[in-house]
Amino acid sequence: MLDAKKLLDQFLGSEIPGLTGTVKERAGQAGDMARNNPWKTGAIAALLLGTKTGRSLTENAVKLGGVAAVAGLGYLAYQNYKAGKMPEQAAPATPANAPELLPPPAESPFHPQSGEFSNDFALTLVRAMIAAAKADGHIDADERKQIMEKVHAVDLGAEAEAFLEAELANPIDLDALVTAARTEEQKVEIYTASRLTIEPDSRAERGYLDLLAGRLGLPDALIDHIEAAVASAKTKAV
Repeated sequence: MLDAKKLLDQFLGSEIPGLTGTVKERAGQAGDMARNNPWKTGAIAALLLGTKTGRSLTENAVKLGGVAAVAGLGYLAYQNYKAGKMPEQAAPATPANAPELLPPPAESPFHPQSGEFSNDFALTLVRAMIAAAKADGHIDADERKQIMEKVHAVDLGAEAEAFLEAELANPIDLDALVTAARTEEQKVEIYTASRLTIEPDSRAERGYLDLLAGRLGLPDALIDHIEAAVASAKTKAV
C-alpha cells in the first residue's frame, strides 16, 4: 500500500537524507541542495514547478515538515479565523525572523495522527498539490517525461512513481478533490496544501485557487487567513 503520508513529506522536502544539525541548519543545507540539484532533495514540488517558487518552497517546507506544514498552517489559519482575528498582511519571512510553527494539539482534527487524517486523505493532499502545480498548464508531455526521469532518480519506489505519473497525465479532477473533504478542517487543508505548492502569479493559477475555494465553500475571510499563514511561512526565492 502506498504510504501517502510519507509521500506527502517527500513532496514538500521534509525527508531528505544526509542532513544534520538543528532544524534551521537542516533547512539551510536543504536550500543549498535544492538550488544546485532540486531533484536530489526529495522535494517533488520543486520538480513539478521547476521554478524559483518551487525551490523556495523546498527550503522553507523543510523547516516545517511535509504533513506538519499543511496541518500546522491550516490549524493556525482556522483558529485565527474562528477567533475573529484580522489576517495580518505578513511580510515574507527570512531565515532570521522565520516564525516558529507549532503542531496542532493532539485532540485537534488537524493533527496528523488524528482519526480524520487518514492515509487516503494524505493522498488527497498530494493530488491537490499536483493539481495546483498543473493549474497554469505548463506541464505538457515532454515536461512530464523530464519530471518522471528526475522522480526516478529520487528513488521513491515503483508504486509512488506510478501514482505520480498517472496524476501528472490525468486532467485535474476538481470534483474528486472537493468530495474527498468530509469536514471543514479537511477543506482548509486541501486549500492550504494547494496554496503552499504555488505562488499564484498567473491568472490561471489565481483563477484555479479562487475556483477551488469556491467549490470547497470556504469563506473569503478564512481564505484571507490561509493566505496570510502561508505567506508567513515562505521566504522570497533567490
